[in-house]
Formats: sequence, C-alpha cells, structure tokens
Amino acid sequence: MTTYDGARTAGRPRRTAPAVAAASPRPALAPALAAALTLLCCCLLTGLSAAPPATALPQPHAAPRPLTDAEARTDAYLAAADPRALRRFFVRLPKGGDLHNHLFGAVRTEYLIALAAGDGLCIDTATLTAVVPPCGPGTRPAADARGDRDFREAILRAWSMYGFPPDRIGHDHFFATFDKFGLVPALHPGKVLAEVADSVAAQHQFYLETMVNPASDRAEQLADEVGWDPDLPELYAKLVAGGRLDAVVAEARRATDDAEAGFRAAARCGTDRPRPGCRLTVRYVYQAFRGESRARVFTELALGMRLAEADPRFLAVNLVQPEDGPVALADYTVQMRMVRFLHTVYPAAHVTLHAGELRPGLVDPEDLRFHVREAVDIAGAERVGHGVDLRHEDDWQRTARTMAARQTAVEVPFTSNAQILGVRGAAHPFDTYRAYGVPVVLATDDPGVSRTDISHEYQYAAETYGLTYPELKDLARASLQYAFLPGQSLWLGNPTRDGYRPVTACAGQLPGSGRPEGAECRALLDASPKAAVQWREEAASVSFERTFGRAAARP
Repeated sequence: MTTYDGARTAGRPRRTAPAVAAASPRPALAPALAAALTLLCCCLLTGLSAAPPATALPQPHAAPRPLTDAEARTDAYLAAADPRALRRFFVRLPKGGDLHNHLFGAVRTEYLIALAAGDGLCIDTATLTAVVPPCGPGTRPAADARGDRDFREAILRAWSMYGFPPDRIGHDHFFATFDKFGLVPALHPGKVLAEVADSVAAQHQFYLETMVNPASDRAEQLADEVGWDPDLPELYAKLVAGGRLDAVVAEARRATDDAEAGFRAAARCGTDRPRPGCRLTVRYVYQAFRGESRARVFTELALGMRLAEADPRFLAVNLVQPEDGPVALADYTVQMRMVRFLHTVYPAAHVTLHAGELRPGLVDPEDLRFHVREAVDIAGAERVGHGVDLRHEDDWQRTARTMAARQTAVEVPFTSNAQILGVRGAAHPFDTYRAYGVPVVLATDDPGVSRTDISHEYQYAAETYGLTYPELKDLARASLQYAFLPGQSLWLGNPTRDGYRPVTACAGQLPGSGRPEGAECRALLDASPKAAVQWREEAASVSFERTFGRAAARP
C-alpha cells in the first residue's frame, strides 16, 4: 500500500516513513506606537536588525469603498469590543480559505499522540521520535502518554512549539518536529485530513489548499535512475520515456484515492451524521523538496505539474523545506529555472513558491538579495509564500510593483514568521505589500506545530496593524480570489486595486444568502467552483454582520 511520507508531506526536514502495520478592541495603543514598540521589543529580544524602513510608500491602489450599514455597525462593534470578546468575534468571522497549509503540519499534536498510541508505536526516549514496534531498549510505548503526564508533555514539546519560549527564535526546533512525528500521519492520511478539515470548517472557512506529496519516494527512485542533466528538455524526455513518469503519476493518484477514502470514512461523509469537514472544499498542492538533489527536485516538480493537469484534485506545485538550507541556497536559481521550463510543458499547472522565508543573520547578506524577485521573474510564481525578506532585496520596489501588476499574491502566516524567523510587527513587510497593491492573503502554514489557528492570524493582523472590519473582510475575500480553484470569479478585474465589485451576472444580488435570484448568477455558481465558494463566503458575511451589527446597535 502506498502511503504519504509524513515528514516530507509536512514540507520540512524529512525521513522515509517505513511501511508498518498498526498494532491492533483594537489595541489600546495607537497602531503606529504599538508597531514601534513591537519592533523595539523584537529587536531587543532576538538581536535582529530592523528591516530597512519602507520610505515613500505608495498608497493602496483601491480607494476606500463606501460601507454598507451592516458593515459600519460591525466595524463599530470591533472598535468598541471588550478585549475578552474579541476571540469570539474572530472565530465567527468568515475567513474564506487557507491557501498555505502543510497537511501533516496542520493536525493537532494531541491527535497525533492518540494515533501513535492506537497504532502501538514506540517513542525513542532520547530523541522523542515515533518509531515502529516492538518497543525495545531505549523506547517506550506511545500509549504510556495516556497515563504519564510528564511523558505526554515531553512529546508535545518535541512534536510542536508547545511551551517554547515566545521570546526565542524557534527555527531549528520548529523544523526538527517533523522528523519526530512524521511516521504517525503517514499511516493515516485520511484521518489526518478529516481532523484538519474539521478544524478549518470550525474556523468558518470554506476552502483549503493543502500541501501533500503522494508517491514522492517513487519519484525519487526514478530521479536516481535517470540522473541529472543540465539540459532540462533532455532530462524531461528521459523521465517520460517509456511511460515512467506516468507510472509514478498513477501511483500518486492511487495513494490520493486511498487517502480520500479514509477521509470519507473517518468524517462519515454521505451518512446522516457527517462531520463538519465534509462540507469543506479541498484541493491539493504538490510539494517538491528543495533540499534534495537536482534530479530529484526536477522529477518531483514534473510529477506535481503532471498531476495538476491530469487530476482535478491537484492544482499547483510548491517548493518546500527550509529555504536557508545549504542545497536550497546553492540551487535556488537553478530550481527557479526548473519551474519555468516545466511550466512551458504544463501551462495549466499553477505555481506557488515559498520564497523570502529568510531574515538577516540567518543567511549571508548575498542570499537576501533576490529570492522573491527570482520566484516572480524567473519561475513566474502566481503566489509567493512568506516573502518576509522583501525589503532586503535588490530593487524590491520594482518586485512589489510587478507583483501588484500581475496580481501575484503573498501568503502571510504571521505566527510561523514570528516563531521561525523572529519577524513580527513593523519588521514584517505586511504593510509594505498592501501599500504597493500586492494581494495579501492570511494563512496558517503549520497550525498544528505552531499551535495556532487562522482566527488568531486575523486577530493579530487587526490588533497589530489597526485593520478595520471592511479590511478584514477584503482579506478573507482575497483568500478565495487568489485561490487556484478553477472557474470564473464572482468579482470583476483586479479587486485589490479596484475593490470587490461583482460581475455583471451577479450585480445587485450581493450581499445575499442562499441561492441568487437571477438565472445568470445561478448559472455562474453552477459552472464555477470558485464563484460558488465565494458566494458561500458572502452569505456567511451577511449572517455575521447581522449578529455583530445588532450587538453594536444595542445600548
């Protein structure tokens, strides 16, 4: 049976998972002052130099739009809310979709421990890594965590950021977690997907693009057989000769079939007691591992792009693993060229790339100068993940303008950036991207490891950058507008620049709830998976504003 590789599906440092049979109110401080103090605190605690000042920033392209009465009342509630009530507000807030999510890094650590115990797995007591039974010297049954609180907490700390000091940079600890727990989700991809889907639905999101890598072991075997050839067309010809790449694609599809069958069973989809995750629209991004040999990286990218054109469940490719790793740094430009070439072969496959997940001191200054730029200019990325080092890059203003013109969105997981890089507040380029008109979407990255959720990311954005409710609403809309889900959008043109204006077919019918009245709008929703999910977001926003707008109107 083909399994997903647990550590690698998380997109982090990896090991091969062996086959195993289971044994049986807005901030009190003014936003500018709060940001300044946050940056000062960050620099004192981490020793980082502040990011270069974003001087002479342009104003956001989209002019402030007139608010509806419901939006104005909801914004008034947010402005005046007791801080103790804000968590409820942000959990209930409709938040579109999560576009930057590693499946195996998204699941709760407590659930992984329960799975490990149920499978009869063992824990290496020196490294706290899950290993196959029998539990010999130097190991303990994972089931011991059920009754031994200290053992359980030790596993929690090793497998996540649980208890990690918030004033320390957690880069090494964060990435080390995946090898420790990776075996566990590899055995249960369907159950893990059901758990993650439930958590996304509970956050009032309607769509998930999650990163996976079925059959990557087979892809690596093929790469090792073929070897590296700097002539990329020739290398590609060797991969596809005799149907070898297609055989790996077929295995990846079978593994995905198995995982989705496990998901439907675990989530009780199609029964009279379906779990919330059954209502979530889920698609996959195939992740290739930038720390591997050139032949392996190229082969995994080719597999992902071929899947994206052959299987509608897969939409795009990404490059994962630490961007500051030695191979990732040395081969960065070569890998961007791989993506560019393969995109000419598979033009329908989408591209989103981790780029700029760096900071001063983590890498040499030379390596801070070009990663976001080359992801955009060479690889043609349609979205960029993290993009934290933007203001350290050469001619970064031109890169920002290019991203705005192409509607190349940046995926921002605030908690991940703070934990891994120590970058937060004014040191983060969030406001810079927005000021240049670059589409911004909030995301979670690895919420299971980070021990966070998307509601926290929205609340952090509101409190740190002084965002209003309409700005939060548009961030949620952006997470669906810039999703790779196929079909015509509900919105016209470039909504980041021009505002969210419905297409002609649905003009005058938004906001609304249920099915639209007009036949043309109904036809659009029936034909377009993207527009259908966007309509769900709009309908949920109407209900949300009704609830919190009424609360604001009460004396």
